Amino acid sequence: MERYYKLCQQHLGKVARITDRNGRVHVGRIERVTNRKVYIRPVGGSRKGFGFGFYGGYYGWGAAYGIGLGFITGFALAGLFFF
Repeated sequence: MERYYKLCQQHLGKVARITDRNGRVHVGRIERVTNRKVYIRPVGGSRKGFGFGFYGGYYGWGAAYGIGLGFITGFALAGLFFF
């Protein structure tokens, strides 16, 4: 958890691609980081494989939502892949 906490803190305000334990991919701007969760604001829309429905029932732009740091299995800056 500490590894992802530090990564998220370091990239606060940037768009990241986060994969969770269930294989879901979350793409959004990192809004806030606590010692338990990272809060991201979704960006991008309903591209295949980028589902936000599990955490909020929406696709694309929306309110920030939290992902437990213990559930994160992958992290990458989205700019490296999408922009």
